[in-house]
This record gives sequence, C-alpha cells and structure tokens, in this order.
Amino acid sequence: MSAFIRTARRGLSSVHQSRHVRYSSIHALRERFKDPTSPFHIAPGTQGPESPEPPAEELSPAEEGRAKLIELGFDPESFWEQPIVWGDHDSFQHVNNVRYLRFFESGRIHWMRALGQEIGGPAKAEAMIKGKGVSLILKSISLDYKRPVVYPDTLLVAHKPHPGPLRTSSQVDSREVTTRRQAKTHFHVMGAIWSYAQRRIVTESDSVLVWYDYDKLTKCDPGEEARAALQRRMDLGKARDSS
Repeated sequence: MSAFIRTARRGLSSVHQSRHVRYSSIHALRERFKDPTSPFHIAPGTQGPESPEPPAEELSPAEEGRAKLIELGFDPESFWEQPIVWGDHDSFQHVNNVRYLRFFESGRIHWMRALGQEIGGPAKAEAMIKGKGVSLILKSISLDYKRPVVYPDTLLVAHKPHPGPLRTSSQVDSREVTTRRQAKTHFHVMGAIWSYAQRRIVTESDSVLVWYDYDKLTKCDPGEEARAALQRRMDLGKARDSS
C-alpha cells in the first residue's frame, strides 16, 4: 500500500512539474515580448508582423465548378450555366428527373455551336444547330442521378467527347478508351452537371452522337477537318494527365 502511495505521489509530482515547465515557458515568452532588446519585442499598442503566407483566396462556386470540370477533362467551350427555377420542381420537392434531359440538351447544343465555329466559322456554327448540311443527331442518352437538386441553385453543364463505349464514367480517361480510334460516323459524349449550391457533380450522362447529312437524310463521314476538331477536344483529358 505504501509503495502504491509513493508511486501516486511521484506521478502527481511529475504532473505538477510539467505544468510548471509549461507555465515557465509561456511566462518567459511573454517577458521577451516586453523586453525592448529582444527580437521578439512588440511595442505596446502595436501588433506583431503579418503571416509570411497570405491566406488562400476562396473560390466562388462558379470558379470552383469550372476548375474542377476542366481538371476532369471537360471541354471549357461546352460550359453552360442553367439557373434552377421553382417550376423545375415536382411533387417530390426536388428538380424533376426529366428536366435534366433538357439541361443536357441545352449544354450539348451550346457545345455543337462551338464545334461548328471551329470547323467552319459562324456560318457553320449556325448550320450545325439548324439541321443544314452535315451536322449531328442524338442517337441515345443515359443519365446517372447522383444527388437531388432543389431551388434555389445554378447548375454548370459540361460535355467532353470520347470514342466510347463506357462501362463506368470513371473509365472515360482510361488508356483503354483514349487509345481507341475515332469512328467515322459517330462518337460518344460524356456530360456532367455541377451544382453551385452543393459544390459537386450531381448528375452524369453519356450519349451517342451521329454525324448526319440533313440534305441526304443519312449518316455520313464529316471529313478530316471535322474529325480533327473533334479529336482535339477528345485529347483535352490526355493533355491534363500529361501536364
């Protein structure tokens, strides 16, 4: 019993010594702040030096969404902002699932204009969305709903073409997919919707677009110039991985 008491006293003594050391260290530091000859001296009524590293600037929801989607290899020229309105809701108190088809459609048409602009300037961009000459037609689309969206919110819709097909969305930038040759008459396009309110991707899609001659009403080979413009956009993910 006496041995136990001696051990307990030694333990308490070490705790008191530790507290005393901590107090002594803090007290000594405070005294150095008060000492005019000390390099740590802070004159009364003044503040210490600012941190050598300025605080990092916080990105806005839009800036963060664009940066993240570019990092994932999406085409910046496809970005389309989609404000959510109250009428987008359904009786389940979130944006109705069918609305996302429209959101992706708006973003896809915006991207098609950019692609047409690169292929043949403003005239081609307008022809691409009016069904004149060689343009694109949607063959199929699939959606993967990840999180519900509610009003108020603004969504950032993005697309990136790839040779396809995909088993999962994470496969889009894999070597297995990116090294496939581009088909002459069709290609796949992955889509993503970023929520400014939630600061994350809330929906993904994958679609198949077919090169289509609206004058002859048949699928077609768009030519080397169009395929080169498309390939450049497919390579955005590769450029990101190699940097």
